[in-house]
Amino acid sequence: MTDIQRPDPDALIAQLRAQEEQTQRGKLRIYFGANAGVGKTWAMLSAAQRERRAGRDILIGVVETHGRAETAALLEGLESLPLKQVEYRGRTFSEFDLDAALARKPSILLVDELAHSNVQGSRHAKRWQDVQELLAAGIDVWTALNVQHLESLNGTVGAITGVRVHETVPDTVLDNADEVVLVDATPDELIARLGAGKVYVPQQAERAAQSFFRKGNLIALREIALRRTAEHVEDDVLGWRVEQSGASGNRVASAWNTSGSILACVGPHEDAAQTVRTAARLAGQLNVKWHAAYVETPRLQRLEAAQRDKILAVLQLAQELGAETAVLTGDRVAPALAAQALHLNCATLVLGRPAVRVGWRKLLAPKGVARELAERAPSLDIVEAAHAGSSRRLPQALWDRNIGLDDDGDVGEPGAGRYRWQGFLWALGASIAVTVLATPLHGLLELTNIVMLYLVGVVAVAMRFGRVPAAMAALLNVLAFDFFFVSPRLSFAVSDVQYIVTFAVMLGVGLLVGQLTAGLRFAAGVSISRERRAQSLFELTRELSAALETSQVIEIGAAAVQGHFGGRAVVVALDASDRLQYPDELPPGFDKSVADWTLRQGQSAGLATSTLAAQTWRYVPLKAPMRVRGVLALEPAQPRWLLIPEQAQQLDTLARQIAIALERVHYVNIAQQAVVDMESERLRNALLGAVSHDVRTPLTALITLAESLQAAPPQETGNIAKAIVHQAHQLNALVSNLLDMARLESDVSGQSVHLRRDWQSVEEVVGSAIRAARPALGDMPVRTELPADLPLVEFDPVLIERVLVNLLENAAKYGAAPVVVKASTTDNMLVLKVRDHGPGLPASVRGKEHTLFEKFTRGQAESATPGVGLGLAICKAVVQAHGGAISAASVEGGGAEFTVTLARREPPPDPGLSEMERGVSAP
Repeated sequence: MTDIQRPDPDALIAQLRAQEEQTQRGKLRIYFGANAGVGKTWAMLSAAQRERRAGRDILIGVVETHGRAETAALLEGLESLPLKQVEYRGRTFSEFDLDAALARKPSILLVDELAHSNVQGSRHAKRWQDVQELLAAGIDVWTALNVQHLESLNGTVGAITGVRVHETVPDTVLDNADEVVLVDATPDELIARLGAGKVYVPQQAERAAQSFFRKGNLIALREIALRRTAEHVEDDVLGWRVEQSGASGNRVASAWNTSGSILACVGPHEDAAQTVRTAARLAGQLNVKWHAAYVETPRLQRLEAAQRDKILAVLQLAQELGAETAVLTGDRVAPALAAQALHLNCATLVLGRPAVRVGWRKLLAPKGVARELAERAPSLDIVEAAHAGSSRRLPQALWDRNIGLDDDGDVGEPGAGRYRWQGFLWALGASIAVTVLATPLHGLLELTNIVMLYLVGVVAVAMRFGRVPAAMAALLNVLAFDFFFVSPRLSFAVSDVQYIVTFAVMLGVGLLVGQLTAGLRFAAGVSISRERRAQSLFELTRELSAALETSQVIEIGAAAVQGHFGGRAVVVALDASDRLQYPDELPPGFDKSVADWTLRQGQSAGLATSTLAAQTWRYVPLKAPMRVRGVLALEPAQPRWLLIPEQAQQLDTLARQIAIALERVHYVNIAQQAVVDMESERLRNALLGAVSHDVRTPLTALITLAESLQAAPPQETGNIAKAIVHQAHQLNALVSNLLDMARLESDVSGQSVHLRRDWQSVEEVVGSAIRAARPALGDMPVRTELPADLPLVEFDPVLIERVLVNLLENAAKYGAAPVVVKASTTDNMLVLKVRDHGPGLPASVRGKEHTLFEKFTRGQAESATPGVGLGLAICKAVVQAHGGAISAASVEGGGAEFTVTLARREPPPDPGLSEMERGVSAP
């Protein structure tokens, strides 16, 4: 079994995993049509009736008959799922019931109108998202879709018909469908059906006939639908071939001429450009895809820099002509081309015509690529392109740089010819070195061991310089071994004929070892290059996944591109006005006009492109899934890198990852802003609710009492006045809380509030707080438990008093007598506790007591007790400003207890006290 036919173990494992996931996932069948009226729903229901008669469990999730009698008749006998009624803006809409379908879990579920938009408030915004959840649950889904609803074709269809639909489906939904059933009808048949009222009701049909259902539109839509279906079938064929080839290695041994794809072989000959042009012309005539590939063998890898420049220029020409290019590696050209053709399912190969040889050269010429391909892949059609008089050259700017490629296909140092002569000199030096080392050992070592030393020298030269210097080293070693160690010594004469066999074996083994070593070196260089590209992409993806700001994405992206290509790289993102936001300092040579053009056109420009190729910078648009997010500019250390397809693709991939990260950060910012807006809206609604209820209630009471005071008898004026004072105090407390909260939030700088700290007596602050809260406490007793030796504590007395007042008022509102205020100290902490003996914290907040301290949060949402839920929020803000903490808990014996902890330190001594008084009064 050859390497091309041998199955890949990793591919086998991946295939088994994919098959396992596929068996657990439902199958999606899409009935696809050019436009409404072709009969998609009718075909779907007809197939469902056949499956029902065969005993399958069929369920209709939602089907739109649009008033067509023949379609409605097909619903008979099929179980239908009741539609869900959804209220939105005062109206009731009937929607597909996703949860009911998941609970029912039929074998096949019919869900019509895949592009439908669900009513706001549904689980998913689009019906195709409902279908994805059904498939993930293992339910087979049948659905219907028109071509104008595909996202990528929406603009094209709109330009043709003049009608732009707003309900679209991502192309990946159609691409990933297990089955696509094309439902087709001729334009004349559709127009006849429209006139017969089988598509729309008469009023709609008349408008449609004048706009959408014109014959030219129908012909164009039919062509688009047929092509899109053909692309899906082509992908299915290619996927099946890849799957079978990966599984068995030899079950699919030839290309199938189903798509007519063409593969052009780019070689080192002068007519390579003509080969590419011939392939492009054939692909244009046949209207098929085409590819171009260059196979780099160890022999071709050692070409001079000028020849390799021509190959890269031809690959760039192929890209400009619409080909997908690739650089392959292998020991021989024909097997690599055959494998690529089978992989891409290209049944036609375009090769350059070999040079005509005459005489003895024709007899000694090796087997050509075309002949070897014909023997290896007899099913491939091989086309030889004629010779041309000229070939395409690289841009003069790149020729002037005179930069070469190294042995692994990457950019290296200039002067490949000089590098070859260095190898010859090292081969000579290695032979001399081994001879000098072995000469003193001639009497101690057998000649076979000396031969081994010479083979080590051949391996060393092959590892460093390749095949030709290794072959030269092998020949020099044979000569040196004969001259210095074989009798008679210092002569090329041989006394024993058997030494001739030794020389031949020594030369053959040396050449073979050099060949194998150089081949391994070549393969290792290719693997290292690929690993380097994969590693740079992996590192970029890993670092971008942790980026949360646009500036981080810009810095990480530029560093990754610069690390891979060298030179200088700049990532320019968009600002809030969708304009490029350039950094303050731009490197020399960066052209803003080219970057702006790249952004507007969404195409690469600059170095190694067909647009403004004289630029020393390459400008790549940062294309994200939704839109272009900026521009990546690169001035590589070696400009020829960007002529290598793999390196150009690597740059595009890096740009794609940066663009996706920028888009992710953009939508994260939008989501965060949405959360802020939602929170602001919630707070605004809460504040409006508080103002409309808790502020209006005391104001209404004050107005009523003031009006009654005018007509009240003198003996009742005192009671009314007290009531007015009570309501005024409530209103004053409410407004004070609102103002305090506003002041605290406006004074926030980071998480600190401007405090006026001073050494205070805890007893005095507690006493003043009880007096301030007395209007709210009324006759409720307050008991204090304050140790006599409480030290002075440093805090803002006004704010801490406000904390205690709010806690006491809270106890008066929701607790019961008596209210207890406790204080205690540790070495570095002051602990204040306010406890009531009421019912304790409500059950709704147990386990999440921290929510009591949020703004506009009340323990009892529907409580008749006045308040807006700001008192505890103010307490939390003040305590945290002091660097402390506040908590709430229900205590045994009934009641709720709020605990405030503040950091403290030893108070300074009073300078007015004597030393004896200080010692006595010290805590």
